Amino acid sequence: MNIKSLLLGSAAALIAVSGARAADAVVVAEPEPAEYVKICDVYGSGYFYIPGTETCLRIGGYVRYDIGMGDVGAFTGAESLDHEDGDVQDTWYKNARATFKTWTGQETELGTLKTYTETRFNFGNNNRHADTTTGPFTSNPAGMKSVSLNFAWIQLGGLRVGKDESAFNTFIGYAGNVINDTLVPYGGFDTNVVQYYFDAGNGFSAVLSLEEGAGVVGTIDSYVPHVVGGLKYTQGWGAITGVIAYDSNYEEVAGKVRLDVTPMQNLSLFIIGGYGTDDNLSDPTWAIPAGGRGFYKQWSGNWAVWGGGTYTINEKTSFNVQLSYDEGKNFGAAANIAYDVVPGLTVTAEVDYINVGDDTVSDWTDARDDDAIGGMLRFQRSF
Repeated sequence: MNIKSLLLGSAAALIAVSGARAADAVVVAEPEPAEYVKICDVYGSGYFYIPGTETCLRIGGYVRYDIGMGDVGAFTGAESLDHEDGDVQDTWYKNARATFKTWTGQETELGTLKTYTETRFNFGNNNRHADTTTGPFTSNPAGMKSVSLNFAWIQLGGLRVGKDESAFNTFIGYAGNVINDTLVPYGGFDTNVVQYYFDAGNGFSAVLSLEEGAGVVGTIDSYVPHVVGGLKYTQGWGAITGVIAYDSNYEEVAGKVRLDVTPMQNLSLFIIGGYGTDDNLSDPTWAIPAGGRGFYKQWSGNWAVWGGGTYTINEKTSFNVQLSYDEGKNFGAAANIAYDVVPGLTVTAEVDYINVGDDTVSDWTDARDDDAIGGMLRFQRSF
């Protein structure tokens, strides 16, 4: 065998061995293509599909900082607490809040399946919270730092269950775009609900809500729920809405009618009239006398009225005002200027005035004067 034949044989052997070893090598799989988040525009802006599902999700909230001053704190529950002896002291009152909100939506054979949650985180130097279901403002040091679940409901089609605010307010609308819109209170808020919404599609809509209420006076004390019903008619000129509520604790009835009009493109006006019975609410023989105020009829006397509006000065600035009055001679006025510094950041400067009736001074022992005036500056970043 010559040298040339030896070299060729050795090369052939090496190639064979290399081929055998290559057959045993680990094969690396190709990477899977990344599944990017897909936009869902069925339910409005900000929604996206949760990867691997047909559920659309939106995440949002706001960060807010309030600075207040003046005597209105005696009635709005925004006084400052002395750190040594716990007495109320006259100074700035402040509150910081952060909220976390979620919305979901998904189409099903039974209609749209939706959820909504909102959690609020608060920190402030105020010593009081406004619990108008019990009459006076009550001391609440724990409220200086608080976490609350304000909304957590599920809705399928027109049926909604969970934690919400009363349809006595949500269906008819609140009372204007002012910060302190409850100088004359217009109804209870927090409650668990079982509701059904009906939309006829021609401007008519309706709601029926079974509610649990909240607070010492407002929470139901039997298996009979509070009941709220409402009707609404909406057109291009505005809307007319009515709600009626039955307080099962005190067997009383309250109702409100609201008219909204848009006389011009940059002006919207509203007026609300409320009426409620209070025979049992004023009866001292009841276990927990409510001083004439229940979960729904929280104003003094039988009737009350609220009115106001919003004037859009330009694309960044709006002027908001609300006036309110009840049979107990409680009068409230609030006005503010809201300015959008940049998209998502709004600064609001508000002035508030209240003149309280004689019954309110006697019931709400915190009130320091018949007349009070104050102001508030609010910074809010919404997203």
